[in-house]
Amino acid sequence: MSGVYERRLLRVERGFGVLEKLWAVPWGFVLLLCAVAGVGYVALYSAGGGAPELYASKHALRFGFGVVVMLCIAFVDIRLIAKLSWLGYAIGIGLLVLVAVHGQVGKGAQRWVELGPVQLQPSELMKILLVLALASWFHRASWERVGNLLFLVPPAIAVLIPVGLILKQPNLGTALITGMIGAAVFWSAGVRWWKFALVGIAAGVAAPIAYDHLHDYQRARITTFLDPESDPLGAGYNIIQSKIALGSGGMWGKGFLQGTQGHLNFLPEKQTDFIFTMIAEEFGLVGAVGTLLLLALVVAFAFLVALRCRHQYGRLLGVGLGTNFFLYVFVNVAMVTGSIPVGGVPLPLISHGGSAMLTAMVGFGLLMSAWVHRDAEFAATKD
Repeated sequence: MSGVYERRLLRVERGFGVLEKLWAVPWGFVLLLCAVAGVGYVALYSAGGGAPELYASKHALRFGFGVVVMLCIAFVDIRLIAKLSWLGYAIGIGLLVLVAVHGQVGKGAQRWVELGPVQLQPSELMKILLVLALASWFHRASWERVGNLLFLVPPAIAVLIPVGLILKQPNLGTALITGMIGAAVFWSAGVRWWKFALVGIAAGVAAPIAYDHLHDYQRARITTFLDPESDPLGAGYNIIQSKIALGSGGMWGKGFLQGTQGHLNFLPEKQTDFIFTMIAEEFGLVGAVGTLLLLALVVAFAFLVALRCRHQYGRLLGVGLGTNFFLYVFVNVAMVTGSIPVGGVPLPLISHGGSAMLTAMVGFGLLMSAWVHRDAEFAATKD
């Protein structure tokens, strides 16, 4: 062990000072997030008709507040976060129950809850809290214990409870993403592949039954995905207009504020779900690919945290939060390109929306805490 590493480990064991934590913060990652949010500001400025008041200024204020929250979380010892993981999970479940009882209804779904002046979508926050809880459950478990089926029952129930509550809102897309995030943490913790195969077979058998219980609008989304031209002025309108905008941008785009589909209001939800389409129309394939590369670097940092952490808690945190961010990006881009059925999933740090922004910044703060405290010593491994 090198002398530099010994000194760093000694500082971790004694506890970082504020200046040492400031030095340890990955400022390059902070700049990367600023660049992504900057892309969002430009796109929302255009979506607002060339004025910041409608969307862009709110986006900047939310991001600025999010940066403060992120840095505050980054300074918190990762071991304290691990101790509070299940408390956070319980609070998240409580908020989902509150949504079911007193939630605000919007666009046919009951997904939001009023907390004073703040309107929060708990399902977004629940994905982060689920990762924390699962990481806390698995991080001290030995390989043999992870292989014990009974040991997997409590975390499996911990995944199914929020998935079920989110399905009741109804919010099928977020429920599926929540389940996939849980599966990613299970896989990273060392759960055997054949258990995933059994779950996959069960899901395949249950799929036709589940389809019969979908809401009419959810079945319409699937039908429209398979044949959007069957109802070009109704259910297929959104994806048809999105594809027109994507194609019309060409290689270099029509130019900033020059997108016809967006500015003539053919493109629906251009400030939220279809913001990536606006970028592609105005800045072309080059702008779209550049945006995706920036988002890919954010995902790469999450998995870098997983690789560099000496403790299992940080590794599972990196995988779970990285998977969460990746699925956000993948689902949104696949949706607007017609690769999957349309659903209400925003593009993180770019789309207009407070809950998604705050949730993303909380997740990044947790990643940064894991990075700053990547050499922290946890309790001994369970038998």
